[in-house]
Amino acid sequence: MRWQTELPLIAILRGIRPQEAQAHIAALIDAGFDAIEIPLNSPQWEQSIAAAVSEFGDRALIGAGTVLQPDQVDRLAAIGSRLVVTPNTDAAVIRRAVACGMTVAAGCATATEAFTALQAGAQSLKIFPSAAFGPDYIKALKAVLPPEVPVFAVGGVTPENLHQWLAAGCIGAGLGSDLYRAGQPLSRTVDQAHAFVAAYKEALR
Repeated sequence: MRWQTELPLIAILRGIRPQEAQAHIAALIDAGFDAIEIPLNSPQWEQSIAAAVSEFGDRALIGAGTVLQPDQVDRLAAIGSRLVVTPNTDAAVIRRAVACGMTVAAGCATATEAFTALQAGAQSLKIFPSAAFGPDYIKALKAVLPPEVPVFAVGGVTPENLHQWLAAGCIGAGLGSDLYRAGQPLSRTVDQAHAFVAAYKEALR
């Protein structure tokens, strides 16, 4: 298994509105991001994702988070989404997304959930909420997972602690409120995007 993008940091734009999405996504891509997630509990998510796919689909892996139902996967497939991120381990959702040719980052917290997600076809795992478990937990979980499975830390990841999650064996992270909060100015997104990219590059040295 191999993650689909060059930079294994997933930008989570929870709460973003269609009229804001283009500018923020453009700023993220300019900073080096190439995986963008718009959660389905965001306003008018279909409009935002469809426009993002049309504008940036050749430059980034664009898709959705908080995907909970197989019918949501069908709606995402219809607008060209290529990424499905779940907060939980739902085999039916994972199988439907894989059948539609999408990249899946399946949410899980335990070894049982992780292997359930992999058996359903998930190509990567999202340990959530990572901050509640800590890097040592992820390191222990990684010990029983197939080494080639990409694992992302999600929940509580900041530029200052990103290196801890990478040292624990994560390939990267999903970045939520420390990267983007609903309604924040574009300048904040630009600053945080560059801070995360710099932290990732520094951690690899």
